[in-house]
Amino acid sequence: MQEPRAETLELTIGGRTVTLETGRIARQADAAVLVREGDNAVLVTVVGATEPRPGIDFFPLTVEYREKLAGGGRIPGSFQRREGRISDGEVLTSRLIDRSVRPLFPSGYAAEVQIQATVFSAHPAADVESLALLGAGAALTLSDIPFDGPVVGVRSVLHRDRTTALPLAIEREESTADLVVSIGPKGLVMAEGAARSVPDDRLLEHLLTTIDLLEKPARLVREWAQKVGANKRAFEPETVDTDLERRCADQCESRIREAIQIASKQERNGMLREIRQDFVVSLTQTDASQQPEQSAQPCDERMLEALFWKLQKKLVRSAIVQDGRRLDGRAKDDIRPIWGETGLLRQAHGSALFTRGETQAIVTCTLGSPRDAQTIDTAQGTKQERFLLHYNFPPYSVGEIRALRGPGRREVGHGNLALRALTAVMPSIESFPYTIRIESDITESNGSSSMATVCGGLLALLDAGAPIASPVAGIAMGLIAEGDDIAILSDILGDEDHLGDMDFKLTGTSTGITALQLDNKIGGLSREVLEQAIRQARAGIDHVLEKMRGILAAPRELPDHAPQVKSLRIQEHMIGTLIGPRGATIKEIQESSGATVNVSNDGLVTIYASEGSATRKALDAIRMKVGEVRVGETYAGTVTGVKDFGCFVRIYESAEGLVPKDKWGAHQPEEGREFEVRVLGVDGRGRLQLEPA
Repeated sequence: MQEPRAETLELTIGGRTVTLETGRIARQADAAVLVREGDNAVLVTVVGATEPRPGIDFFPLTVEYREKLAGGGRIPGSFQRREGRISDGEVLTSRLIDRSVRPLFPSGYAAEVQIQATVFSAHPAADVESLALLGAGAALTLSDIPFDGPVVGVRSVLHRDRTTALPLAIEREESTADLVVSIGPKGLVMAEGAARSVPDDRLLEHLLTTIDLLEKPARLVREWAQKVGANKRAFEPETVDTDLERRCADQCESRIREAIQIASKQERNGMLREIRQDFVVSLTQTDASQQPEQSAQPCDERMLEALFWKLQKKLVRSAIVQDGRRLDGRAKDDIRPIWGETGLLRQAHGSALFTRGETQAIVTCTLGSPRDAQTIDTAQGTKQERFLLHYNFPPYSVGEIRALRGPGRREVGHGNLALRALTAVMPSIESFPYTIRIESDITESNGSSSMATVCGGLLALLDAGAPIASPVAGIAMGLIAEGDDIAILSDILGDEDHLGDMDFKLTGTSTGITALQLDNKIGGLSREVLEQAIRQARAGIDHVLEKMRGILAAPRELPDHAPQVKSLRIQEHMIGTLIGPRGATIKEIQESSGATVNVSNDGLVTIYASEGSATRKALDAIRMKVGEVRVGETYAGTVTGVKDFGCFVRIYESAEGLVPKDKWGAHQPEEGREFEVRVLGVDGRGRLQLEPA
């Protein structure tokens, strides 16, 4: 059997050459694309069922992004020495791919589709997530699965005030903005990322420049698919029974209009549920005396509920766009009432309750030592995370019952968005040497719970005494487009998200943006719409920041029950002395003091303990071992010897000097006694010159 012929396409993105290959690997999948860039290789496969899954009212798309540690020349650190459950980082990349491609499947499509992206080779400095996203969009476009592609997406950073696509690791670290952007045939589909309080207008320009960079690669992928891709499967959406649609409108429209004027989510949804059940029952129950030939076309509950949902969506959107009335009665740019408090939980290091309308979060801040940092294992290496943020969405927050099985992908994604929002203002390890964990539990939800996490997280940080650079607030924006009529909504409700055309979350300080997440359901967004959305979001962020200042305006004192910390910096050549052979010296200091001591590679020593006395004891012991003395400073030393010409005084084990006899004056040194001295300098032999203080 001859080797199959590979079809390839070369793309130039951000000055880098990306090669897409199909036809040689994974040929039993509906489509497979091997994406290469430099030393990196990502295989993306797509398989789609030919028949819809019966009895479902959603599109069953699954995306699995996985990194093989062998691709980075590494063996997994787990007990079994093989890759285990999907990591949070892999979940986040899977979500980026899902959110980029899902809007371009035809409405009503219910056949299962699975996308798998596997990283088989990864350079430590490369952006393999972008390669997976490019491969997914290309594979779907090549396949026979109904898909209105292509989708092209990459990471793009603002590096030295220039837009750079497919950045290297160092460019990401030095950048002021880091976005992942995806476009489809009609324009922007998805954007997500973080920024270091970049001005609103500058971030918008960066986003628009990235969109322009992707247009040529998208055209080339489309032409490649026309040449080597498969013909798309026939798909006909379910036909609408116009008679049933009319009966739904006749029976339900006036009642729905009445229900959507109820401001309370619980009351409104309760009335809508009652109307829907009445409609379904009225059409599914057949009078026993009715003859079969007289019966209307049989209909199942799923179809009737879909008709009801379609009518409800139409009426809600019409009320907002045409009448200017939202579900809870607000104007388009109004923000829901905000209230909250800090210090809610006395044993937590920091805590806050943040409420905006019917969305509420209890958020805690916990301080720990560097040893509490999380070790992240990837194909590109191991890294330490000292700032953690975890988001929880318990079922009671929306009045539901479900099993608790750990965080789902949505919870991981929302937590990551909030983490990015706050990272830009977090204190440095030198100014606040703690590992910090924020945990947000959503206790009520009616839209924008991730933004409540941002606001509550900031307040919890302040309550814990963290010296943040500037307060951050977040807001979720929505869009409803009916023809030429467009309504941009501030601080959207859950139903406005589900029924609308855009979910645009934006977080920032008073001077710029720190994070964004945009999902567009209508194919494209004009510059004018994006500008208006950002301007409206800015007004909302400033309003929320003002309300937050009324709750807590500045950091409190560090709580007494938080870990006590002291720090000092030693010379790098003394690190080995402090640690000692096989860690014996530092272990002895920790055991004798009861404190935890951490030494970084650059000589920063941090000491943690539950009591201040323990930190002071450890600090004294460390200084004695490796302390550095400075000219002009005064120290309390110990006399180690008295001679005719002077006395020797040891300040630290590594620092001993001579006080000449002619400088004793009224001081009479005695061996073993404390002697306070001032450092004058160093003599020609490198010995410390001292005098009585």
